[in-house]
Amino acid sequence: MARVFLDTNFFIDLVERRKETNLPQFKNYQLFVSPLSFHILAYIYRYKFPNTKFTDLMGLFTIIPLTQTVLEKGSLGPTGDFEDNLQLHSAVEGDCELFLTSDKKLLTMNYFGTTKITNSLLIR
Repeated sequence: MARVFLDTNFFIDLVERRKETNLPQFKNYQLFVSPLSFHILAYIYRYKFPNTKFTDLMGLFTIIPLTQTVLEKGSLGPTGDFEDNLQLHSAVEGDCELFLTSDKKLLTMNYFGTTKITNSLLIR
């Protein structure tokens, strides 16, 4: 089962059904996210707590811990955007094969370490 990290933009599009992508399409993948993605989701959509939807979502994803090591590595790059760096380093911490994003700048990187950066599960 492929290990797939969802960048925050992809995660939010998926869980809020903002695009054609939906969770059943990922049934053969192990999905990883940063805890930052949950924070950003709750903030943008102004979730009120306790929140059953939010709790249920947490059970569908493997959440990579936001550790001091990830913070330190994120502060060093590879981009000028700290949040992007944390996402990339979280994917590496999770030993993810794919990093799904719709961020055009990140897509130009193609890889971060051995993690393929893409906007689709269909690798060309």
